[in-house]
Amino acid sequence: MSLNNIAIISPGDMGSAIGRLLVSNGANVYTCLANRSTRTKALAELAGIIDLPTFNDLVRTVDVVLSITVSEIVGEVCQQIATAAKETQSYPIFAECNAISPQKSKDLQLVMTEAGCTYVDGSIIGGPPSRGDTTSGIPGKSPHIYYSGPDTEDFSTLTEFGLDLKFLGADIGQASAIKMTYAAMTKGSTALYTELLLAASQMGVSEQLAEEFTTTQVDAYTRMEKWIPTMPAKARRWVSEMKEIAATFEELGMTGDIFKGVSEMYQMIGETPLGDETPESQDRSRSLNDTIDTMAQFIDKD
Repeated sequence: MSLNNIAIISPGDMGSAIGRLLVSNGANVYTCLANRSTRTKALAELAGIIDLPTFNDLVRTVDVVLSITVSEIVGEVCQQIATAAKETQSYPIFAECNAISPQKSKDLQLVMTEAGCTYVDGSIIGGPPSRGDTTSGIPGKSPHIYYSGPDTEDFSTLTEFGLDLKFLGADIGQASAIKMTYAAMTKGSTALYTELLLAASQMGVSEQLAEEFTTTQVDAYTRMEKWIPTMPAKARRWVSEMKEIAATFEELGMTGDIFKGVSEMYQMIGETPLGDETPESQDRSRSLNDTIDTMAQFIDKD
């Protein structure tokens, strides 16, 4: 079965880039931009994604829906598609590709299967294809898209449209699990690095700490220089994702407090002027020191 009619909700930074990749490999890609931002509409148009007026129109048209949005609204998106499927008696595959806890993915599966749709647990590791900061590091190449579930054979055919799909098993939650643990390392350490550098700045030892890092922690400092300057544009989106990681660890009987703190860190960064940046508008030449200095100006010490 060829799933050549594909919906993406929503075509933001990642979604539009995945959409563009699919279009370039011969797929027809659709979305519904009702109530979406001007930026999202522009990204969708640039990617060649076709806008349909309603979710009912969308589910009538497509074979599969890729939900690629922020963690805090995944339930809303799932319910919108489930309602449209029931109203139109059209049942596309629903692939939940967001950063959510395995338990939340299992909860969403119930919603979609009750509506008559096949549910695929998915997750994306790597950056948008268009920027070349994917797991392959090559512009135009797909990030790794992990998927799991008991009925994924049709979904697996999306490799013909350029997606780098990696099957994990028949259990719902496996794909979400690898995203939660991977992001805990990458985004968790980025928050830790940022906080300790801000603390060093506040206490007047930034230069000395940087000298120590470049002598004894070269790899870690290289990651700081690479990750932190471009992070503020994504900080607001990561707030809810860190809460999902906290929930995941709590579901396993471990503390979620670490990532509740990480969520608060990204909330703080998102409230600075740097948080207003988008991946398109951010200054990619800005240094690590400049980024930390700018953030430090807006820390509320009271």
